[in-house]
Amino acid sequence: MIASSPGLRVKVTTLLKEKVLFGNEPSPELAAILLVYFVQGILGLARLAVSFFLKDDLGMSPAQVSALLGVAALPWMIKPLFGFVSDGLPLFGYRRRPYLILSGLLGTTAWVALATIVHDVWSATAAIALGSLSVAFSDVIVDSLVVERARTESVQDAGSLQSLCWGSSALGGLITAYLSGILLEHFSNQTVFGVTATFPLIVSLVAWLITEEPIDHATDWAAIREQISQLRKAVSQRAIWLPTAFLFVLQATPTADAAFFFFTTNELGFQPEFLGRVRLITSLASLLGVWMFQRFFKAVPFRVIFGWTTVISTLLGMTMLLLVTHANRAIGIDDHWFSLGDSLILTVMSQIAYMPILVLAARLCPAGVEATLFALLMSVVNLAGLLSYEFGALMMHWLGVTESNFDRLWLLVLLTNLSTLLPLPFLGWLPNAEESQMPQTMILPEASAEPIENLGATNSELVTELRQ
Repeated sequence: MIASSPGLRVKVTTLLKEKVLFGNEPSPELAAILLVYFVQGILGLARLAVSFFLKDDLGMSPAQVSALLGVAALPWMIKPLFGFVSDGLPLFGYRRRPYLILSGLLGTTAWVALATIVHDVWSATAAIALGSLSVAFSDVIVDSLVVERARTESVQDAGSLQSLCWGSSALGGLITAYLSGILLEHFSNQTVFGVTATFPLIVSLVAWLITEEPIDHATDWAAIREQISQLRKAVSQRAIWLPTAFLFVLQATPTADAAFFFFTTNELGFQPEFLGRVRLITSLASLLGVWMFQRFFKAVPFRVIFGWTTVISTLLGMTMLLLVTHANRAIGIDDHWFSLGDSLILTVMSQIAYMPILVLAARLCPAGVEATLFALLMSVVNLAGLLSYEFGALMMHWLGVTESNFDRLWLLVLLTNLSTLLPLPFLGWLPNAEESQMPQTMILPEASAEPIENLGATNSELVTELRQ
């Protein structure tokens, strides 16, 4: 039995690598990366508490909530700056570990503040933005490691690491999904914030698992100047800025999410416990979407998958009209059951649609500036997400949708869903079928000619829980 132990260990390791880790080699650093994404998902424990806190404790309207969430997402707009800070200003001789530790401490500070001293809109905005900053900064660090690893993937395995990372985030969300509603049935919003404050500390702890050699200089200005030069060369190429422009248009269409939350709680009377069930269903659906992309769609050309997912998502999004007009009751479907089924289908499709964004962004990044350029690309996507919230807030104000008036919510849902079709005329900005399957260095030969030491770093687009 003892003699067979090494063989058994090899079999278990192989099974773990092929079936659980999508072909990625298990290592302490990979575990650290996945734990950071896992924490991003598990912070969803407070998502419902934040929504109810803004709605009930602070008395904010749907438009105000949408505007606040847009402002709170600002740290995700400046992720390249975090990359430059991490690389240009090493702390104690390290570029990654100290900043992961710092980001975890910032996150804990933000949630403790929400649990204790935040009692008005402005302080709530500041605390939520600080929590967002914490996740964005840690995301910068781990995304740099993900991009470096993704560049070594074969075309056949493209997207496997991104799928694994987002699967880890979805798993974190899954574990806390139902608890987020149950806790609110028995405890206050502030208590939930206090519990959530413990999780960012995990990020600080796993920082020591990151493989990093100490550097013997404070700031490598020559390397930074070289990086900026390569970054400028990269973004000037049509093969990079055209797909980036498409991703911006894709993500900038207005959203009605804030108004829909007010509708389900104030009009339909959904309680926190049921909303926790919805979160559980959407977390499972998110995992299913990651698996479906990995299993069936990762080799589909970008133009095809973006085109079809946009059309299908728009059509499925229209099903919300049945709920806001109460037409589901006329066909004998209870509001609760309809909401569960709708959330399941829409989440699967949205996850399948979002995974190619990550894969495309990673594949656009040439050697030498992969992490900083990835941060820049994802910042553009996140800026589009901010505009999506702000456009949604303007439409809610324009249509007169408030916390108690949902007469024109159907029109808001209709317009926001139709707006998601706007990117379709620009599908030609994406790489064609041949380019989608080509190695990265073949697509972008100029920018990958002189690889230098990786200096930048980058989401969950994504993704904080406020974005999801």
